[in-house]
Amino acid sequence: MKVLIINGPNLNLLGKREPEIYGSKSFENALEEWTSEFKELDLHYFQSNHEGELIDKLHECGFDFGGIVMNAGAYTHTSVALADAISAIETPVIEVHISNTHAREAFRHHSYLSPVCQGVILGFGLDSYRLALQYFLERNIGNI
Repeated sequence: MKVLIINGPNLNLLGKREPEIYGSKSFENALEEWTSEFKELDLHYFQSNHEGELIDKLHECGFDFGGIVMNAGAYTHTSVALADAISAIETPVIEVHISNTHAREAFRHHSYLSPVCQGVILGFGLDSYRLALQYFLERNIGNI
């Protein structure tokens, strides 16, 4: 089963950016671990700091992938366009966040994406992604 992980703005700086919030592990290191751990999944990864590129990737992969794990970063709280793109595709999307967005600034408490996603996982560091991958794996046992 093909699963796409999409990261939005500033997530290319994981491991360097605000380690007290986001941890010190790079996303590339985590992705290597998940590729080994979830051998049954065909993992793909995309990151962009540009909203239109994120929308284009959703359109490109949203009809032939088994699942999408998406951390839209700050676009979560501002982008109706990303919500519309998720609504337009067939592939289920799980919204993830490294930090507990509800324990942060008030503007981070609202997500335009949550209502159109299969589910939301937040606050578990990079393990938020692992939990989403585990969901897709368990949901599709026998269909891989």
